[in-house]
Amino acid sequence: MVKLVLIRHGQSIWNLENRFTGWIDVSLSKKGLKEAKKAGELLKNYKFNLAFTSKLMRAQETLYEVLNENKYTKKYVRIHNDVNDNPKWYSNYSHTIENKKELQIRISSALNERYYGDLQGLNKEETIKKYGEKKVQEWRRSFDIAPPKGESLKMTSKRTIPYFKKEILPELKKGKEIIISAHGNSLRSIIMLIENLTADEIIEVELPTGKPIVYEIDEKAKFFKIISKKILK
Repeated sequence: MVKLVLIRHGQSIWNLENRFTGWIDVSLSKKGLKEAKKAGELLKNYKFNLAFTSKLMRAQETLYEVLNENKYTKKYVRIHNDVNDNPKWYSNYSHTIENKKELQIRISSALNERYYGDLQGLNKEETIKKYGEKKVQEWRRSFDIAPPKGESLKMTSKRTIPYFKKEILPELKKGKEIIISAHGNSLRSIIMLIENLTADEIIEVELPTGKPIVYEIDEKAKFFKIISKKILK
């Protein structure tokens, strides 16, 4: 039995301002940093063997805050593992306690948030006034309807799920305990896969910022088998 932890980044500056963020690289708000730190406290006794995150700052900041609180992680080493990235290694240090170990963090745009196209940067209330509540709700909550020049959740899943199957699932099968720090929609795609949810079911799933979801899974099962699931608060 191994653990897989999913965490949506803490509140970002644009979450606070009620803007569509997508691929715009904004940082965490003060509340978001507190959420990430609290998540780290909740996960401090979890011994991770590998971490994954997106290319976006808010997901990476959340992960680093979590690891800074971790009982076992002394040094984390980041590698960008997208095909076109320069595979250069970068090192960061958390609290210097002698018995902590090095943890590899793999960074990929496959785990980025859904791309919101023309909506990025717009205030959500103002967008409703411009396009109408029904249309905006359709863009936000439909599985396969994309905003103008943006991605639908279905399109997002076409990059997120193959990445999970190729890069993350084999590591779980080896018995590695993994944390993924990412975004509402990229994580929805993964949850849809591992919980075997339908398109109608996944669009109803809400992921609060900074709240870790812990799955215990049977890594020896032929297919992905969840033994337990809990949300840490």
